[in-house]
Amino acid sequence: MLYLDLDPFMMELKEGSIENVGPPDKEATAKLFDAEEATLRAFGDGQVKFVARDADGNEVQAALFPEQVEGLLEDAAELRADGDVLD
Repeated sequence: MLYLDLDPFMMELKEGSIENVGPPDKEATAKLFDAEEATLRAFGDGQVKFVARDADGNEVQAALFPEQVEGLLEDAAELRADGDVLD
């Protein structure tokens, strides 16, 4: 399931083109639940791309710097040590 929260969101559809309506200070949140696949791969010059997909084909991508990936690995190690989730 893909959850999108676009605030405030207004658009104009004119002759097949989508254009922003209103101020450019929009915010968005995307959440992907029940991911069936998650991968990491090299991206650009020195980043890592994290990709998660669900059974419906929804996908979320994030380009991360190496220190961010290291932080995630540390978080995973802490979860494993606590034994609550990663047993």
